[in-house]
Amino acid sequence: MEKATVLGYIKDQPRALREALERKDEFVAPFVEVFKKYPIKKVLFFGSGTSYNASVIAAHYFKQIVGIDAAGNYPTVFKNYEKADWTNTLGKEEILFVGISQSGTSRSTVEVMEHAKQNGYITLALTENLESEITKHVDHVVHLLCGKELTPPETRGYTVTILTLYLWAVSTAKDGEQYNQAIEEAKDLTDRFEAVIEESEAWYDRNKTTIVNSDRLYVLGYGVDFGSALEGMLKIGEMLRIPTIGYEIEEYSHGPTMALDKRQTIFFIGSDEAEFERMLLFRKAFKKYTDRVHVVTYKQIDADERDIVFHVKTNKYLAPLMFTVPFQFVAAKGAKDIGIDTSVNPFEEPLAHLPEE
Repeated sequence: MEKATVLGYIKDQPRALREALERKDEFVAPFVEVFKKYPIKKVLFFGSGTSYNASVIAAHYFKQIVGIDAAGNYPTVFKNYEKADWTNTLGKEEILFVGISQSGTSRSTVEVMEHAKQNGYITLALTENLESEITKHVDHVVHLLCGKELTPPETRGYTVTILTLYLWAVSTAKDGEQYNQAIEEAKDLTDRFEAVIEESEAWYDRNKTTIVNSDRLYVLGYGVDFGSALEGMLKIGEMLRIPTIGYEIEEYSHGPTMALDKRQTIFFIGSDEAEFERMLLFRKAFKKYTDRVHVVTYKQIDADERDIVFHVKTNKYLAPLMFTVPFQFVAAKGAKDIGIDTSVNPFEEPLAHLPEE
């Protein structure tokens, strides 16, 4: 049997995304049913690592597409310091807790979902493993159709999760015309996802020398793409293992720029949001201090070899599916290029996850 690799899962994403879209009723219908059954006015998303980053994007989807209050949360922080409703104006049946855990064993996510259920809130888990621990502590379980990943870093699972969350949002919005357009655009993107993979790998290959020889990497994004910046930071940190920090673009300019020098690399993620032109101004300014400045976008810009401008076009809410792929290659292929085996987790302490049965 061929050994599973992160690069293998990265290149399997087109198939996985198409299959998930074809089987969308399996994960959309049960989620929408919860909204039909209860008068939901607020959705709280929880997850750790990749699942937290997906939660940040999910909250953006539900606020901007559905028009409902939503937030992405760190499970332990929420459990110990937050309340579901600080205004005390919502009933417990109006607040939905959603726990995202591909393995279903994330200790902190399991604990916050158990806490929410014990306190009478509506709880739902999105997980690939329908027999996992998290399923024992929620009212509703939805299957994440990404298949099990046998390597520690999750890549295929992340993009399938984002597609799932997007389809949840457009289906919950109850706008038939918007839904039909969303499905059509999702199909167009997933049908052409091989091109996203190929362009991302080619971009990494032509820039790998400076990227893997950087002192530090910054991943910058805004709007819906702040979640993409967090995921880029995580993937590079856990595989390539060069100090990597994710920032909202404007925030990066308030202090961290004082450490900028020519051996640091900056990645901008930009889609059709209000800050796009502002991002290009920052790009021009940062190039005075380092030529290792890269833009990841599908919009037309005055690009050079350091940039990746995807030929596949989509809407800003689906763009995170594309924008994570270049960082997956920086992380996985970069690690391979410098001799790191990403199939092995060198941190052996069982603190983050519960044991699988």
